[in-house]
Amino acid sequence: MIDLLVAGGGPAGLATAIRATRAGLEAVVAEPRPAPVDKACGEGLMPSAVRALDELGVSVPGRPFRGIRYLDARGGAAATAEFRTGPGLGVRRTVLHAALARRAEELGVRVLPVRIREFRQDRFTVTAAGLTCRHLVAADGLHSPTRHALGLHRPPDPATLARYGLRRHYAVEPWSDLVEVYWSARAEAYVTPLGDGLVGIAVLTCDRAPFEEQLARFPALAARLAGAVACTAVRGAGPLRQGARARVRGRVLLVGDAAGYLDALTGEGVSVALASAEALVRCVVAGRPEQYERAWRRASRSYRLLTGTLLWARRQPLLAPRIVPVAVGLPGVFRAGVNLLA
Repeated sequence: MIDLLVAGGGPAGLATAIRATRAGLEAVVAEPRPAPVDKACGEGLMPSAVRALDELGVSVPGRPFRGIRYLDARGGAAATAEFRTGPGLGVRRTVLHAALARRAEELGVRVLPVRIREFRQDRFTVTAAGLTCRHLVAADGLHSPTRHALGLHRPPDPATLARYGLRRHYAVEPWSDLVEVYWSARAEAYVTPLGDGLVGIAVLTCDRAPFEEQLARFPALAARLAGAVACTAVRGAGPLRQGARARVRGRVLLVGDAAGYLDALTGEGVSVALASAEALVRCVVAGRPEQYERAWRRASRSYRLLTGTLLWARRQPLLAPRIVPVAVGLPGVFRAGVNLLA
């Protein structure tokens, strides 16, 4: 019998299947889309994600970066925090997905071109897409149908403004070996060096407006990109905040964005997905899948704490304009926060 049937073959699903296979379990991935799959993503892997991929035996080509820099929208005030535990890695989402898919194939993981639409579970098994397994793992993304079907989706507070992500690539030589984060009144723009002659620009915003209009709110960044060729179409995602009441319901476990998501503000999505995949497999191997909820909370604690704090500050009219100045004025605190995530 299949030990884990993984619904979704993105980074979280593939990492779970790779972990499970290396632990001696049989994992099958259900993913109707051919790899690699693109997604609106900042494409900067924090050092913790780089280490996790190395542990999985996944080799990913990319552009190393040595830390994070916060800047105001006009490029004036700037705060820099370098990583203490090794570099991060700027890598196209498609390249990351392809590398994980290759590693899964090397290990003999079956990837079936099917979509999990319905499932049934009893005390001992789960049945879905004509397959029977010991556990179903929902790795089906931000708007997870499985999370909704289980009644685990937690709607956001209506008073909280929804945030969205937009991403585009430019054919220009990276001008820094840092990920730069520009802050405007209602949005942030992330600049990730991805390779020779290529940078990725991701905008997180509460305002639904065209990418060019969003970019114009960051004069210093817009000046950097003047004359640069946009070499990919704009991709979007959102609303970003997606709540889950729990990560376990019976024999179904949620991982990655399906397990709940706050925001991309700290760039920790892939890191948390890889860490929670490790926690999930560890609990299943131990025969205690019910302990995954607690393990997930431990694995995502720093992400939830720091991202939640920044989002709260972002919503305060008096605090929001002070985020970059505070980072400049308290460099030790800024470095500590960045390295807690790293």
